[in-house]
Amino acid sequence: MEAYKQEFIEFMVESDVLKFGEFTLKSGRKSPFFMNAGAYVTGEQLKRLGEYYAHAIHDNFGLDFDVLFGPAYKGIPLAVVTAIALHNLYGKEVKYCCNRKEVKDHGADAGNLLGAELADGDRVVMVEDVTTSGKSIDETYPILKAAAQVEVKGLIVSLNRMEVGKGGVTTAQKEIEERYGFPVASIVSMAEVVEVLSNPERPGGPVIDEALKGALDAYYAQYGVKA
Repeated sequence: MEAYKQEFIEFMVESDVLKFGEFTLKSGRKSPFFMNAGAYVTGEQLKRLGEYYAHAIHDNFGLDFDVLFGPAYKGIPLAVVTAIALHNLYGKEVKYCCNRKEVKDHGADAGNLLGAELADGDRVVMVEDVTTSGKSIDETYPILKAAAQVEVKGLIVSLNRMEVGKGGVTTAQKEIEERYGFPVASIVSMAEVVEVLSNPERPGGPVIDEALKGALDAYYAQYGVKA
């Protein structure tokens, strides 16, 4: 596993973004873990977050694109900090663009987008925190395509939950790939999270003990993608 992935897993725990316990998800599922990207609130955290996204974009999609698109609301700061990190780490200059939840009807920037104006031929990478059902992409992809004839190079999320999506057969990430025809990647997967955080040789000891590992196994027995 790449060093930045291990660092990112520890970073999620340190930042109180990845939590373990008993949580009821929007889908109604009872989950033993929860990820809240809204808990990244400091300048240092946001700087590091953008760097992890930049590394993952570089490794999965390369740097041959023009625009980062972040679906509102959580995708907005993600697009901004990742654009900065791409410039700092790789010397790559990209623009950012986001959608508005409420269309602005006045001023020079009226419309449903903010940031860079999209143009025909722009190559776009979308950034999100996590994809459980793909609902936000279903909402924003038509907006993106209606703005200009852009090419979506891929979608990057921070965590692949590795559970079935709305169709009940494959992951939400795979459902998006099949529905829209662009690749979806993540900085890390839950399998990688479990590998790192259950390691008995981890400094400070394992975060995931036997009881929690049992709860995770039971959750994935019910909601995980079947081989």
